[in-house]
Amino acid sequence: MKRLTYLFLSLTLVVSCASGDDLPDQGEPTNDSIYFPPLNSDTWETKTVSELNWNEAQLQPLLDFLEEKNSKSFMILHEGKIVVEAYFEGHTSTSPWYWASAGKTLTTAITGIAQEEGLLTINDKVSDYIGTGWTSSPLDKENLITCKKLLSMNSGLDDGLGDDISVSNLQYLANAGDRWAYHNVYVKLQDVIAEASNQTWSNYFNSKLKDRIGMTGAWIQTGDFNVYWSTARSMARFGLLTYSDGKWENEQIIPETYLEDAINTSQNLNKSYGYMWWLNGKSTYKLPQSQIEFNGPLISNAPSDMYAALGKNDQKIYVVPSKKLVIIRMGNSANNENFGLSDFDNQLWLRINALIN
Repeated sequence: MKRLTYLFLSLTLVVSCASGDDLPDQGEPTNDSIYFPPLNSDTWETKTVSELNWNEAQLQPLLDFLEEKNSKSFMILHEGKIVVEAYFEGHTSTSPWYWASAGKTLTTAITGIAQEEGLLTINDKVSDYIGTGWTSSPLDKENLITCKKLLSMNSGLDDGLGDDISVSNLQYLANAGDRWAYHNVYVKLQDVIAEASNQTWSNYFNSKLKDRIGMTGAWIQTGDFNVYWSTARSMARFGLLTYSDGKWENEQIIPETYLEDAINTSQNLNKSYGYMWWLNGKSTYKLPQSQIEFNGPLISNAPSDMYAALGKNDQKIYVVPSKKLVIIRMGNSANNENFGLSDFDNQLWLRINALIN
């Protein structure tokens, strides 16, 4: 067995904590009950599996499965406190890893912040901010593409031409709003925000989100794209921010109404997609590189109210309001290379359920 480090520590200063009976409760989280780690410290309060009346005998099988499936890091937060934190293959709490497309949700968050500041309106045309001719589409078709169409992946641009987002590769296939297709053209939102804010994407991101919730990490240029790299704990901070309705302690970071729209169905073409968040519990779903509509929920073993940021090679942020959980997985692909969703999600949730139920 490869070297494995994991953490599920007792919190001695807390005299009351959630019991297993608390977990099925529905309803929105309240900030009074949510723990937020300090901004300028890596200290993080914890709860134990036994305090939550979870099935402790199922913890090691879960960790063994994660190790077998090429994981680097795994975390479970309950109401913001760490219950499980595990690292594999020499990875540690200070090791950075890439978010891949799970980082799309960072762009979602920043877009909402920029709109709240009056820098943009998501119903405006993309060309209002970066000029016309950013695609190869006829002008009347390009002008149908709003910022919201990029958020919800229904730009109408041809998704079958590869990852290249040069002008020549952004070609018209259908009217914006008429076809859902997972497309890397979303990254143009970063150009919109840079133009609207009159600063670099990274600087705006750092000042409006990263620094305000104590994240570490950086955007690293990979081909045509900025890919975010950070520790698992920084990914967990962002998941916690989203779980807490966009608020960090008493400060509203992501506008609450906008975030509510982001984690609900954003268009009628793929019910399981919000603003770059994947949504469980819907009646149908579509997947990247396919126009097939599948029946049933996205991840059948996961709670119906779960929503997720999913990245290539199984980078995961799961947020489950009804269970008061944020769950992080980083690593290499669990099986074959994939675009984010895979059978690994269902198999992982089978083992998470055995632990928490």
